[in-house]
Amino acid sequence: MEIMNNWNQFLLAQGARSADGGAAAIADFGAALSVAQLQDGFVAPITDQGLIAVNGDDAASFLHAQLTNDVQHLNQEQVRLAGYCTPKGRLLASFLMWRNATTIYLQLSRGIQAPIQKRLQMFVLRAKATLHDASVDETSQVILGLGGKHAAAALSPRFDSLPATPFSKIESNAGTLLRVADAFGQPRYQWLTSATNAEAVWPQLVAKLAKGGNNAWQLSEIHAGVPQITLPTQEQFVPQMVNFELLGGVNFKKGCYPGQEIVARSQYLGKLKRRTTLVSIDSEDAQPGAELFAVSDPQQPCGMIVNAAPNGAGGVDALVEMKLAAIEEGAASAGAVRLGSGEGAALRFLAMPYVLDALDL
Repeated sequence: MEIMNNWNQFLLAQGARSADGGAAAIADFGAALSVAQLQDGFVAPITDQGLIAVNGDDAASFLHAQLTNDVQHLNQEQVRLAGYCTPKGRLLASFLMWRNATTIYLQLSRGIQAPIQKRLQMFVLRAKATLHDASVDETSQVILGLGGKHAAAALSPRFDSLPATPFSKIESNAGTLLRVADAFGQPRYQWLTSATNAEAVWPQLVAKLAKGGNNAWQLSEIHAGVPQITLPTQEQFVPQMVNFELLGGVNFKKGCYPGQEIVARSQYLGKLKRRTTLVSIDSEDAQPGAELFAVSDPQQPCGMIVNAAPNGAGGVDALVEMKLAAIEEGAASAGAVRLGSGEGAALRFLAMPYVLDALDL
């Protein structure tokens, strides 16, 4: 813990802002990064993500029976998305998941880590599996997010090679390097390393890349079309509502897990009439969990904000879940969908990085 406090103090000395006035939660470095800066290249300490480590002979089989994706066949070069659902098929959490020789890692919103870890622990029963907070482990004390056209060049001096494709990983003496979903046609990475190493490489990284924080990383995630479940949106969506099967986060052939029947029924009976898409909103009040309204039917909400981040232009860019009819209406007519009420700030619909069609199963 003392080492992490030293890292946080180091970031504060570099001009970072603390979310709560203390050194425990570093938020950002002041002005929000713009989309153009993200495209060019950025580095961001990611401090709003929690990390659960699962160890033991039965770790894979235990998680395989709990999550929406295949854990049994997850190898050490792969990174996957996965969901954790209620029995009614609603997402309690979304994970970025990977493994090494001894451990399976689940990355999730830090704000829900403690209750999710406790809930998973309840179902271990006789399985040989243990869970712990991996942020206390030296090898994963710090997560650095990097992206844009200059990110690979900034990383190359530290690694013999970089992951070649999205959702892949490598391990080296420098740490664990995950390549996640691309944004703006450029690769994005998460580098997990020790606080000591992060402090040593930080000056070289910011000499080549724009310096951001949680907001910058979230903005890049939003433009990659990758949603994350946070406290305000728990139990709001089945996985397909947030495009999880389009992103490879649901395996329909893996067998049972909590909510599996509802998730499968939504897929195969064709009843899904909601999706998640990308928008820009000229309002700083747009927050996850906020409701959206179609001007044509302002009496009831047509959707909800899943994730939002400042876009450097005075507003936010966001992933929003809503009725397909409202997405079509909003894309065709400016101001057709609004924040908070039929008279709220207008949503401007942007192109998604992937097509909102069902997978060919």
